[in-house]
Amino acid sequence: MQPLWQAPLQQYFGFESLRPGQQPVVETILAGRSAAAIFPTGSGKSLCYQLPALLLPHLTLVISPLLALMQDQVQFLKSKGIAAATIDSSQSPDDTKAVMQAARSGQLKILMVSVERLKNERFRQFISDVPISMLVVDEAHCISEWGHNFRPDYLKLPEYCRQFAVPQVLLLTATATQAVISDMQQHFDIAPQDVVVTGFHRPNLRLLAQPTAETDRINKCATWLHYLAEKSASKQQAFAAIIYVTLQNTAETVASQLARQLPFPVQAYHAGMDSDERERIQSAFMRGDIPVIVATIAFGMGVDKSNIRQVIHYDLPKSVENYSQEIGRAGRDGKPSDCIMLGDASGLTVLENFVYGDTPELYGIQAVLDNIRSQLQGNQWEVLMTPLSNSTNIRQLPLKTLLVNLEMRGVLTSQYSYFAEYRYQLEISESALFGHFDDERRQFLATMINTSQRGRSWFTLNISALEQALGPQPGHTPVRARALSALEFCAARGWLKLESKQMTDVYRVNPQLLADPALATSLHQHFVHKQQNEIRRIHSMLDLFRQPVCISRQLANWFGDAMQQDCGTCSVCRGQFRPWPEITRAQSLASLDRRSLTGPLQQAIQQTFGQPASTELLTRFLCGIQVPWFSKVKARQMAGFGKLEQVPYAEVKAWLES
Repeated sequence: MQPLWQAPLQQYFGFESLRPGQQPVVETILAGRSAAAIFPTGSGKSLCYQLPALLLPHLTLVISPLLALMQDQVQFLKSKGIAAATIDSSQSPDDTKAVMQAARSGQLKILMVSVERLKNERFRQFISDVPISMLVVDEAHCISEWGHNFRPDYLKLPEYCRQFAVPQVLLLTATATQAVISDMQQHFDIAPQDVVVTGFHRPNLRLLAQPTAETDRINKCATWLHYLAEKSASKQQAFAAIIYVTLQNTAETVASQLARQLPFPVQAYHAGMDSDERERIQSAFMRGDIPVIVATIAFGMGVDKSNIRQVIHYDLPKSVENYSQEIGRAGRDGKPSDCIMLGDASGLTVLENFVYGDTPELYGIQAVLDNIRSQLQGNQWEVLMTPLSNSTNIRQLPLKTLLVNLEMRGVLTSQYSYFAEYRYQLEISESALFGHFDDERRQFLATMINTSQRGRSWFTLNISALEQALGPQPGHTPVRARALSALEFCAARGWLKLESKQMTDVYRVNPQLLADPALATSLHQHFVHKQQNEIRRIHSMLDLFRQPVCISRQLANWFGDAMQQDCGTCSVCRGQFRPWPEITRAQSLASLDRRSLTGPLQQAIQQTFGQPASTELLTRFLCGIQVPWFSKVKARQMAGFGKLEQVPYAEVKAWLES
């Protein structure tokens, strides 16, 4: 008897059979259980949700970490005749309205959103009325605090599943160690037999470690690309290559120098570019108009291009997981492709500094706890992330991580998020608007408009004034929810335009746990432990290339894939292993004057924030690590900023303390 998925697999995707690993995942989902698929990059994880989504009765909601990835997936699905859409920041209000209407009416099979979208009060109100068959979490390793791409908002996903009554979940990732897989299972209650791991070794990738001094890397890149271009020309085949660097300015420099040496276009790509420019470059790369991209890690996720023949690491990758993810973009068509590591230990300091910048100082953690205590209303605390980040000098990602840790300890319980400001503009006259409603609803709308703050053409909703004007409303929906529902209803019909601003998170607070005098210290120790773990992760990545052991086998074993034999194709197996050169630093700290380097910052911090600059803050300044207070005092314009960015963080800190 033909499996239930066979006909749609052929009809929509044109395949006669599923790849290894796909079938058990698909059949687990169709049996009504949750599952996890841990497959190498390019092994067909997406089909594991796309195929079941066609057979499930309701909407499949997909959480994806990147806008470009969502848009590419939706375009692919639409080309196959599958009703798919995304709700994202690039859409017009009319586009979003049309997608929401299609989801409400059951016309949509797959909806893709970012995890941050689930915090949006308007989106949550909409999605709670839409039946959902399955939640799909792409890049699911982001849920693990000990993974390489931890995103605090992912920890909220199990709770969202409960809120929206989602019966099953599918987790997808290409890079998860055994510890991270266990973390994923625990969060989503997935049975061990429903975790499908297909192995991490890809025999068509040749992993070559050639540690090279930075002064020689441009020429080495040019040599490799010349070789690739000549080989491809002899076979009359198009080619593509990605060169990964750590810093944005390195991407610009390397791209411009290579463009002068090579007879084909080379283009930089990084997060500092305008989004339209990034989109233009990525589209040109996908078409083949630009064969070589020099990029930071901002490029690659969601890039499914079959003929990438080289991935060159000009600098060190951030971790073994990042390396695995980045080389996974090569050779997706199964043909031989080269992954060349040129970075050497000289890039270690920059990678470590990224880690140190994400560790909040003890006084910052204490400032967050003081803010909670001082802003308590009953047992509730409301927070706007940007002002709290600026006042406590904690960057937003570690600040989110701190609040998640407070939730995990029971100090905070996330209640909901709302927009502090709603604005609306009437598209029809007030009398025409009122004509659409009966007496009671008409009266409510009139009161809402009369109590709103009026601008030239926009109204700003004033909930407290509306509550006061309406008086007690026994038996009615709360006034805020009723007002937002009315505005959404009118906006969906084109009678008004609706905008929202200032996302505010609301938490319930456990005052007893908040009063623990050791809480700040305990949280700080947790971050220090996490920092040490990240530093170890960087050094584990170095060990991957420093040891005369098959690179492919080491990589597979890192992810729990017991690869027994050497690959025969990596630089070690080919007899090309070279010991890494020791790095000698030209700059001596002994010859520098601490006071002249840090004095302007110390003075600015004292004047602006009324407290002395800590040793940690001065170290970050000299190492060029950005934190919120530096923007306030314009630290980048001071001569000492980043002066010691090539010196290990621990050495700079010890020098300042000595």
